[in-house]
Amino acid sequence: MTERVITPRNRGFLFIDSHPVGCERVVNDMWQAAAPPVSVPDSAPVALIIGSSAGYGLAATVTGLARVGIRGIGISFEKAPERRTGTAGWYRTAATAELARRHGRDMVFLNGDAFSDAMKDQVAELIEQRFGGRLDYLIYSVAAPRRTDPDTGVTYASVLKPIGHAYRTKTLVFDGDGEPEVTDAEMQPAAGDDIAQTVAVMGGADWERWIGRLAARGLLADGFTTAALSYIGSTLTGEIYRQGTIGAAKTHLEQTARTLDERLGKLVGGRAVTSVNAAAVTQSSTAIPGIALYVGLLRGVLGNAMVPPVDQLAELWDQLTGARPLALDAEGRVRLDTWELDPGVQAAVAERWNAATTGTITRLADTRWFHAEVERLYGFAVPGIDYTQPVETDVPWPDLTL
Repeated sequence: MTERVITPRNRGFLFIDSHPVGCERVVNDMWQAAAPPVSVPDSAPVALIIGSSAGYGLAATVTGLARVGIRGIGISFEKAPERRTGTAGWYRTAATAELARRHGRDMVFLNGDAFSDAMKDQVAELIEQRFGGRLDYLIYSVAAPRRTDPDTGVTYASVLKPIGHAYRTKTLVFDGDGEPEVTDAEMQPAAGDDIAQTVAVMGGADWERWIGRLAARGLLADGFTTAALSYIGSTLTGEIYRQGTIGAAKTHLEQTARTLDERLGKLVGGRAVTSVNAAAVTQSSTAIPGIALYVGLLRGVLGNAMVPPVDQLAELWDQLTGARPLALDAEGRVRLDTWELDPGVQAAVAERWNAATTGTITRLADTRWFHAEVERLYGFAVPGIDYTQPVETDVPWPDLTL
């Protein structure tokens, strides 16, 4: 037994440990929110979720299981519990697997490098041997600091930088007592091959490679559909995000979607889209200067009218499966962010952004909500959990056996 009391310890928005029971409760709550439950037939669709343990990828996995009744494979890259606890994604995956098992969904979870051809081959073998040799859906939701090209062995590193000039922005931080402060952050512009390296990691190359290898083995079902999850965001954060290096990668991802859509249409009558999701508190988004302030202000404007990731992914699954019409913009993208980018909402957020200081921030933004959402990413601040009690930290990875 490796039970112990786990308290939140953090450096900024990065927490050192995760709480297994809190992570489990978060996943259970997501499952309940993804209702209504469905009756799962023998022909339940087979789905592959790449990046299944966190953020929108987790929402895609839980919603697909609970709402659509998918079976299939989830892939993530998490650290096991050792001297420290496991990563939050490790515990969320264990909780997701248990819910899938309990509800009769045959879902396999793999832990490893989704960029590698070894992982692609392992997945292909599983599809052939366990899931009838036909894949219906692939959801691509990967945020990573680096990627090694399987063909060349070259490792690329992504960077978060503006393009063309230095960028200074307001940003939200919390002091040691959890009190919010508005400070400034300045980032130097991309230089050398920063843009190309970021595109190589976060663009569409790996997504396209996944489709190519699965297609070459004849594993794509008739009507196969794939969606890569993306973000556009506000002009308030545009210079560091959509007009920055990450934005260049997202543009490449959308170009890849158009190429894949044409190819899949000819090959299996299939389709490829990007899904533009809306702002949320995720482990990836909190690393971007200015995003914390923006999301806190957005919550201050909208309150409970903000649409959480699980509801956004429910809408995406409904469109992908035909429960609702597939609604695409002129660029071929599913737009789940229209509520965020409504002109009235953006005007209200911009007004608050301009007025935001350490002295005014608690009136303008929902900082308590934001801080609690960050803690919940790691299983803390979850209602109903007694954090003074010891919990088992040595939770095993889900078994792959039938």
